[in-house]
Amino acid sequence: MAQDFFIGVDLGATSVKTGVVDSAGIIVDQAAADAKGSEGPETVVRQIAFTINELMKRQSSVCCRGIGVGSPGIVSLDRNTVSYPPNFSDWTDIHLGDMLARKFPFPVRVENDANVAAIAEAKFGAGIDERDFIFVIWGTGVGGGIIVDKQIFHGPHGGAGEIGHLSIDHNGPQCNCGNRGCIESYIGQRYLSQRTKEILNRKTKGSAPSLIERLVGGNLDDIEPRIISAAAEQGDRIAQDILREAGELLGFALSSAMNLLDIRVGVIGGGISAAPDFVFHAIESAARSRVLQPHRSHIRILRAKLGNSAGIIGAASLVM
Repeated sequence: MAQDFFIGVDLGATSVKTGVVDSAGIIVDQAAADAKGSEGPETVVRQIAFTINELMKRQSSVCCRGIGVGSPGIVSLDRNTVSYPPNFSDWTDIHLGDMLARKFPFPVRVENDANVAAIAEAKFGAGIDERDFIFVIWGTGVGGGIIVDKQIFHGPHGGAGEIGHLSIDHNGPQCNCGNRGCIESYIGQRYLSQRTKEILNRKTKGSAPSLIERLVGGNLDDIEPRIISAAAEQGDRIAQDILREAGELLGFALSSAMNLLDIRVGVIGGGISAAPDFVFHAIESAARSRVLQPHRSHIRILRAKLGNSAGIIGAASLVM
């Protein structure tokens, strides 16, 4: 007998990843396509529909209970409209839910991409035993979601959870959001790679090369966080110092959010969720050092469990 299933769409500017998810949060089938984010919203919607149709060819449509979409950008409180997603051309306020509902006879809900990852970790991942936590997705940028009483907290206008744009220094580096000193402007992928390159360029001439340099064949423009992490795991001191400092900075930002929200648990996902344990220890130690005294012994930092599957699983969870 066929079982109920849910469609989850993980939308990015470069790719659309769509999955069939069962009620236990297991992805049982997947399809992917180029998002064509530079070609406008109508094209993006066609690409999403293509991946859904590819999956529906292999499933019984009567068992589909809905379609959930995780998208960059601000999502309206009615879970329908996506506004100004970064890296998408000609996209202002688009009624993405309505556009998909006209193509498929199933309920459709849309949510911010960081929020769906937080929802996935709350229902099926590291946060399954936590009623409240702050989720951080640390990768190309730094995003977040706030789980309160097992539900995502949206704020009155739908934009809550932007932890990447907490400023830790009013005179700090300029962030792509226009502010200064945002945590993203220190530890987002582009900034972290650039800082590593600057540190290596300042290294004393004649000193032994860092393993980072060896891993990129001497081309420092090829540095990215996974390279830094790989070097750190192999004992490279420069890589370890860079990641430890990044973890501390994230911990400082998290402590501000924890003090404000009275939440004591952080769940860290994204590419950095594969980082060595000492990075998580640095985040936790830094957060504890800056939260109010009564909270310090209760602060916990957890490694996200769902990895790259969180987007699909969390999106499908919107219609479960």
